[in-house]
Amino acid sequence: MRMRQQAEHYTVDDYRQWKGEWELIDGVAYAMAPLSAFAHQSVAMQIALQLGQALEDCPHCQALYEMDVEFAQDIVVRPDVLVICYQPQNDRLTRAPDLIFEIVSGQDARAARRDEVIKFQLYRDEGVAHFVLVYPAARKAKVYRLIDGDYCKVADFSDERHRFDLSKCSIDFDFSRLWRRKGSAAELASSL
Repeated sequence: MRMRQQAEHYTVDDYRQWKGEWELIDGVAYAMAPLSAFAHQSVAMQIALQLGQALEDCPHCQALYEMDVEFAQDIVVRPDVLVICYQPQNDRLTRAPDLIFEIVSGQDARAARRDEVIKFQLYRDEGVAHFVLVYPAARKAKVYRLIDGDYCKVADFSDERHRFDLSKCSIDFDFSRLWRRKGSAAELASSL
């Protein structure tokens, strides 16, 4: 008789001991993709810069780039860009951000599924008010807003503006700025 193999269940304490880049969702370890491609980093930087500028006069909210969020003892994720409207305790994020951007690459189907399905459900369940999936190669972003505990799609954005009403301030975000540069991430991604 063979012994049935059980899946291992990890915690935040385990996560803090690991080498390399990982995320932990419901006790399951997910290896993060190797260092992000240029297109991914370029778009992420444009998002972070625009959010940072928009929040300069808001004393309550701040944009962060690739910061771990510990939602529970067995959940740690690292969104590409996020906005919090609270002061973290002990230099760690343990509460839901108001806004999360995840950049979806067509290069890694598993990572794309993680962003589009697993993290979508996780962020919804954890109460992240605004979630944006960004597709650089398509020059498109899908914006979702949490309403009555479920994500409702606001719209797809390419060159439009959208106002994010956060818990303590508002951000007017211009999606066209993500793809505007000559040799932009979208142009580079589409050439891959």
